Amino acid sequence: MRRLAILAAITAIAFATPVLPEQTMTQTHPYVGMWITADGHVRQQLLPNGRYDEARGTRESAYQGRYEVSGNHIDYWDDTGFTADGEFIDDVLYHGGMIFYRDGKAPDSR
Repeated sequence: MRRLAILAAITAIAFATPVLPEQTMTQTHPYVGMWITADGHVRQQLLPNGRYDEARGTRESAYQGRYEVSGNHIDYWDDTGFTADGEFIDDVLYHGGMIFYRDGKAPDSR
């Protein structure tokens, strides 16, 4: 009888705890936004809800998934199961052998 009461209490707590939908959770790091390679071929949008959407060439939404940022490190989990990571250094994203600039604006090389 006691086990049943404990199980009922756990179930009540589990169902009473609100789970926020992914769309309402937001990332507050400074890297949210569009990141683009210098040639514009790869465009990666880091969304505030912890999701990313990557376009390649004319292929929009070529890759989508979730991401997490810790300090200047980013981890990716593609919806297909692929994982990757990268680093932000001086407002430049180094990921997968590519270099991304915020909104595609490469710093002056002067």
